[in-house]
Amino acid sequence: MTEHVDRSEPEAAAPTAPAAVTPADAADAARLVSFGLQPKLQPARDQEYTELLRRYREDPSFARLADAVATGLGLVVLEVSPRAGMAVTAAEDSVFAVRMSDYARRTSADGGDRFLHGLAHLAVAAMAFPRPEDLADDGYIGRVTVNGVDAFVRQACRRLEERAEEQGENTDPATDAPGLEAAWRIWIRRSATGATKDARRLAGSTTGIVGKAVAFLTDSGFLQRTGDDHGGTYRTTARYQLQVRDMAGSAAMTELLELGVVPVTDGTPTLLPAEDTDALDLVADAGLPFHSA
Repeated sequence: MTEHVDRSEPEAAAPTAPAAVTPADAADAARLVSFGLQPKLQPARDQEYTELLRRYREDPSFARLADAVATGLGLVVLEVSPRAGMAVTAAEDSVFAVRMSDYARRTSADGGDRFLHGLAHLAVAAMAFPRPEDLADDGYIGRVTVNGVDAFVRQACRRLEERAEEQGENTDPATDAPGLEAAWRIWIRRSATGATKDARRLAGSTTGIVGKAVAFLTDSGFLQRTGDDHGGTYRTTARYQLQVRDMAGSAAMTELLELGVVPVTDGTPTLLPAEDTDALDLVADAGLPFHSA
């Protein structure tokens, strides 16, 4: 008798149904995003935050859920790690977006100041991470000072003025003209410190504008104040590196760096010879970490 051999294909195992998302999972994901919206909160100092970060990295379904919560709030997740926490930035249409116009309006009603505040933020970012490798190195810490940023911008202004004179361009247009070519005409005319009876710098002076910028960045968890020398000294955080890395391809950032004003990491600027570049058109209101309009 011949033994019958069953050559039929074995039945495929039924796919495992994904675990249902529970209200507790959704609450945990939202909690993680809420931690990300507290930029000064360090994961190492909060056990719950640390645990949720670990869960995000080890549980793909939970990571997708947290990402979806962030997306629904108009947030872009830049990185989730022990060093940066849940680093998020606001999309342009997010209720969490900070706009340059709103920021400047709170500090001054002058249209020229609005442009100067944007330029100050660009200068801080350029001084903090002057080279591509600085942005690529997770361990890199940038350092800036208020006086150093002001000197950096003034050197950039002098470079632009020299180029305008070489090309025979009008060196005295309206102060509200857009573009880097107009920056030196606005910034260089403004007093660096102003004068008050108690020797405080005026809010409308250029160091006052830079001081406002670094104070905002500090409150936002992008910088940490380290001292009072040179108008105030600051170091960058992982969150600021991610923010600038995300915006490094912007035309405004590239154009400012192409001027050849190369800062060193202690916040002291230096002017190096630069190759001739094409005319630059910096869009007004383009300032990190803001949206235009």
